[in-house]
Amino acid sequence: MRSPYGLELVEDCQTCTGKMPGFFCDLSPAGVKAFEAIKYTTAYPAGAVLFVEGQSAQGVFLLCKGRVKLSMTSSEGKTLILRIVKPGEILGLHATVSDTAFQATAETLEPCQVNFVKREDFLRLLREHGEASIQAAEQLSNSYQTACEQVRSLGLSQSAPEKLARFLLEWSSKGQETRQGIRVKLTLTHEEIGQIIGTSRETVTRTLGEFKSKHLAELKGSTLIIQNKAGLEGFLGLEA
Repeated sequence: MRSPYGLELVEDCQTCTGKMPGFFCDLSPAGVKAFEAIKYTTAYPAGAVLFVEGQSAQGVFLLCKGRVKLSMTSSEGKTLILRIVKPGEILGLHATVSDTAFQATAETLEPCQVNFVKREDFLRLLREHGEASIQAAEQLSNSYQTACEQVRSLGLSQSAPEKLARFLLEWSSKGQETRQGIRVKLTLTHEEIGQIIGTSRETVTRTLGEFKSKHLAELKGSTLIIQNKAGLEGFLGLEA
């Protein structure tokens, strides 16, 4: 089924051929069937807000297609992007399980397919299917690890080039090897990259220009090309 946003919606999880590693996609057939009975499938355009920081958690959101950014905003209006959520991940897990408010705002970066499960149905699923509880614990553990890496990147990196080099290397870790270098899609703006690594848009733009002039990395439209991976690793003290 095609949605208004150009997505091929998959409404039956049991017959889905595009399963990704993570949470419900890794459940047994019985678990997937139980999930299928309680989820609501919706398509969202780019820029749609799934939930807002401070809002009471009504349930969880499983991302099937697209990408979502999680961000926090200070009282002064400064925004920090915590991470980019990819297909197979679940949003709002901690708030839903602990019955607290969402700790961040979730906004789609591109057209997305999302499966929503009400809180009471989700908690019942965890009680009745032990494998779902284990998957939930694993995702919470992964979220903690990601948070630690974010703190390390923001707090221990000594310079903007080091922060940006770390971000570009991590983002391109699953990129495609070509003659020009490692290629990967990167649709984030300079401002959004700055919000991820904790620096200004101007600094990101200037540093990318320096990387380009040194033939380390270049951002062409929405395509990131890592021309000299070893050179970028040198900013992290990883050179051979």
